[in-house]
Amino acid sequence: MAVARETELYPPVKKFFSSRGYEVKAEVRGCDLVAVRPDEPEPTIVEMKKIFTLPLLLQGIDRQKTGASVWLAVERNRTKKGAHNQRYADLTALCRRLGLGFLTVTFYKTKEPVVDVWCEPGKIGLPAAPAGLTGIATAGSARPDAPLAAESAAGYAAAAAPPARRSRKAAARLLREFEARSGDYNVGGSTRRKLVTAYRERAIQCALALCCHGPSSPKRVRELTGSPSAGSMLRDNHYGWFAKVEKGVYRLTAAGASALREYRDVTEVWVARFPWAAGWEAAGEAALTREELRR
Repeated sequence: MAVARETELYPPVKKFFSSRGYEVKAEVRGCDLVAVRPDEPEPTIVEMKKIFTLPLLLQGIDRQKTGASVWLAVERNRTKKGAHNQRYADLTALCRRLGLGFLTVTFYKTKEPVVDVWCEPGKIGLPAAPAGLTGIATAGSARPDAPLAAESAAGYAAAAAPPARRSRKAAARLLREFEARSGDYNVGGSTRRKLVTAYRERAIQCALALCCHGPSSPKRVRELTGSPSAGSMLRDNHYGWFAKVEKGVYRLTAAGASALREYRDVTEVWVARFPWAAGWEAAGEAALTREELRR
């Protein structure tokens, strides 16, 4: 069963990595999926597409600059046998040479999607995991615990790709963004939709403080939320959620009150963490009423 959108790949791929003990979040600094596990110092990145394409391959190579383990994930469409992007044995060999992991997702009408692992990521500049490693599916096999066919050590050495130059700043930014998010509110592969980033979450916290406490100073908002960047967020007003009442005092706009409802799942997380935010919905109604009166 062919998928209509790339986002349909995200739930089964997320489930696969969650079962391996990873914490998973989508759309982190442009990466479709980022997974982190306590026993691994570097993150894991997965880039997804409906079919295997050159842009997907180049995207995976670019992600290796962060030092992360990088996977490519595509749909395995059983109705397109023989298509160039369905030659999984050849694509697997290519991914191994480049140190990329490769997996496919097969969708069915009457059962859960099946994830097949064709090869695991190798270290930067080295081919993928050596032959016989358990937990890797044989090409064409639906058994995720089947070992790879044996290959010689010389063959792996010959297949080694030149090491990618790592950007430590990019890696640090990726992890900071991942850790700053309170949960996974996006869907991997999303386009043309508003993403919940760490910045947007901080803006929601500031909006929540103004909603519940009325016009306040940046210092007061910072004390309530614990966000050191509260002052700059109120001044920059990137989303149009705040308005300056007088020098050093800001209020919530109608757009800000509406945003608290639009991102209710995020708002509720922070309401649970901030005892003072319990009555935010009633306060939001009052904020909207005041805005109407101003007009």
